[in-house]
Amino acid sequence: MDIHHLRYFLVLSEELHFGRAAQRLHMAQPPLSQRIKSLERELGVELFHRRRTGVELSEAGALLLEHARAVLEKMSEAEAAMGRIRPGASGVIRVALPPDTNPVTIEALIEEFAASTPGVLLDLHELSTEEQIPRLRDGELDVAVVRHPISAVGLESGPVTSRPLVAILREDDPLAQSGRAVSLGALTGQPLVLFQRYMAPMLYDEILSTCRDAGYLPSAMLHARNQNFAHGLVLGRRGVYLHEAPWNQLPPGLVWRSLEGDPLSWRTSAMWLKTRRTEVTDALVRAVTIGLESGGHAVSRQ
Repeated sequence: MDIHHLRYFLVLSEELHFGRAAQRLHMAQPPLSQRIKSLERELGVELFHRRRTGVELSEAGALLLEHARAVLEKMSEAEAAMGRIRPGASGVIRVALPPDTNPVTIEALIEEFAASTPGVLLDLHELSTEEQIPRLRDGELDVAVVRHPISAVGLESGPVTSRPLVAILREDDPLAQSGRAVSLGALTGQPLVLFQRYMAPMLYDEILSTCRDAGYLPSAMLHARNQNFAHGLVLGRRGVYLHEAPWNQLPPGLVWRSLEGDPLSWRTSAMWLKTRRTEVTDALVRAVTIGLESGGHAVSRQ
């Protein structure tokens, strides 16, 4: 049984949709379908029940899922154990942050780590949550700063911090006129501008689910990786943008309003492989937490 087939199986079992799973694996859908069928032939069982709207785990699939997670976790531990150096041992530690991380957070993180660990160079990278996790498992990163929820098999997490999302609107939008917080349901019918799903698929799905539960049914979905592009879409009357409150002044013509009850938030933390924890890793995790708090995040007490 090929370890890659198990990884394909695990992602499909989480997404329950070939298209989304293929997108997450950065591959075309037909090859993924072929690999799953090959695994089923090899095992002599049906792992998924195919439906028109997606797939469901079969009884055999549910059983394999338990073993697949255990195998992949052990594999990650073995790969990490075979690494030539532990994080920080070479005088460099590698960390990545989401592309839209607040610059105040980055500044505080850098300053705190430099003060606490002056002999280690911080090698910073800009990567989405979904881009970070495989690099963390492969040893290309020592610490990942990610948005929850994620699949965290074999990983440990520092304190999870939270910052509410707000609605960024045109200042002439009727919902912006009162100056008060708006409900998610009041946005229904408006197109929604959001980060691209591949960047953090589980978070993306959670946000849309929360919107639906609150009565917000976007008339269309628009995607932006860059905040300037997102702001331009809102200015061009193409939709409403859900994001954390801006750290600096918005472009003329835009305002932000809190969402009633803070139903949405970024939940962010540092993560690392269980087998690669060192004193340097601990120092970096503390610096990440301090940086996030400096950028307006609150440590979750849940």
